[in-house]
Amino acid sequence: MEKDACDPDPSRQRNGLVGLLYGEFTDMLNDRVRYSVSLTESALTIQRISSSPGRTKVVFNLTDCVGCRAYRGPDSADVGAYFTAYFYPFKRRWMSAGVTRQRVEQCFRVALVQDPLANLQEAERWAHAIRDASARQASRRDSVAYMEVRRPCRIMILVNPQSGRGQALQLFTGHIQGMLTEASVPYTLVITEHQNHARELVRKADLSQWDALVILSGDGLLFEVINGLMDREDWQEAIQIPLGILPGGSGNALAASVHHYSQSPPAWNEELLLSCGFMLCKGLVGPLDLVSVHLASKQRLFSFLSLAWGFVADVDIESEKYRHVGAIRFLMGTLVRLASLRVYQGRLAYLPVKEAPKLSKGSFTTNHPPSTPQHPSLCSSLPCQFIPNTSPNPSSRHGTNSNHNTRTNSSNNAITTKRPQIESDTKTRAPVDSLLPDLEQPVPDTWTVVKEEDFVLVLAIYQSHLAEDLWTVPGAMADDGLIHLFYVTAGISRPALLRLFLAMEKGGHLACGCPHLVYEKVKALRLEPITPQGMITVDGEVVEYGPVQAQIHPGIARLMRG
Repeated sequence: MEKDACDPDPSRQRNGLVGLLYGEFTDMLNDRVRYSVSLTESALTIQRISSSPGRTKVVFNLTDCVGCRAYRGPDSADVGAYFTAYFYPFKRRWMSAGVTRQRVEQCFRVALVQDPLANLQEAERWAHAIRDASARQASRRDSVAYMEVRRPCRIMILVNPQSGRGQALQLFTGHIQGMLTEASVPYTLVITEHQNHARELVRKADLSQWDALVILSGDGLLFEVINGLMDREDWQEAIQIPLGILPGGSGNALAASVHHYSQSPPAWNEELLLSCGFMLCKGLVGPLDLVSVHLASKQRLFSFLSLAWGFVADVDIESEKYRHVGAIRFLMGTLVRLASLRVYQGRLAYLPVKEAPKLSKGSFTTNHPPSTPQHPSLCSSLPCQFIPNTSPNPSSRHGTNSNHNTRTNSSNNAITTKRPQIESDTKTRAPVDSLLPDLEQPVPDTWTVVKEEDFVLVLAIYQSHLAEDLWTVPGAMADDGLIHLFYVTAGISRPALLRLFLAMEKGGHLACGCPHLVYEKVKALRLEPITPQGMITVDGEVVEYGPVQAQIHPGIARLMRG
């Protein structure tokens, strides 16, 4: 019944239309229904064989395919074999406007001869060809230097069962587990038991056992994982392991950003989870910027998302009490904080992108532009005085649960890529922050010092989204090498601030013309709070209150993305 097809037309070859396989198979449930199936480099085309004119043809793009498997049926007397391909194409939503990825399964029965083994071999040939062709058709975005995780890819999935509304584990079993099976991705599931469990785990783990680390939680768990990797003596190799994110928390900022970078239509909740799961199964990896953050206590952290002070940080932490309602907690926290809007006193300086010279530690240039405002206190040689925050630290977001592992073994496969050259300190073995002076020293003259000292918020962000529904930096990329600095000065009214955040849902806040909102692209920054109240957060986690400075390190990590 089966016959091979080959098309010598060069134009069809250029457009991915050259035939790889052609066959005629029956429906899985009804032997009297037959289909002609053709596989090209870019698509799987299915057409029902019928005497009626105008037969329906369905074309599945292989960029939407996550896997295909061949198998024998449950009936031992059945000589036929089967192959099933799994697609997640964009389709119209059932109850609302727009499109989203939806699962489609295509299954065929192969019964060319009476030999069960021969039929199974033919089904495996099709499954293998579909998998290979779909891997070659993974959607790639222009100007992004992608790598690819080789198959089979062994991944460790870390789940925080208390994140969001406490449903992360149910989200895994209900949505992700099946996708990984369809894509033939072996995994180990680890449920975190307490705060910093993930950090301790990856700091000590034998990473040669894994090809990727995937987080199903909010952004806080990935913050732990990244800092655990950077704690290692072999951090330069460890930080190269691909990191994946699956939304299971309340904010899910990085997951929303990854979805946005894939140029997919907007998605939320389970639709966003399905999109991120799809990208995980496709196995494309791109660079991820990290930001080195220095605190007054000499502690150093690594951040992938944001550094916030004032209104945004307070809303993030104070809304923890509404965690049970999910992402709407941020709206509730915003309304509560608006009702008692605060002004935060502090000093802010930054290094603009247009002037980003590398400095030797402790050395500064003096060719400061006359137009750049100066603040004598910030640029003095004396350390900033501040009053520590005495409120309880609300950063602990983990409950307890028993550890649960599901292990699947496979051969080790690495990513083949040229690693970036990262300058490291010979003593600490950590990346050198060549743009930052010591916190006790003044900022260089090439930095811009903000005149104002009264702020409503300061937000440094390095991804496109601050939450699922907050499109904060429409033009940001995971590897653009930029810190996107926003600050809002005192004097803004409550309605105007609310309008800014409402406009941010669609990325329109920069077009509001608000005179109190300032946006700058920077390479480094320093913040020195004077006001005793308030909180500073890094990736949504509370850090010590006091002077803080940060510098970006472009593309030193790896992120699974579209």
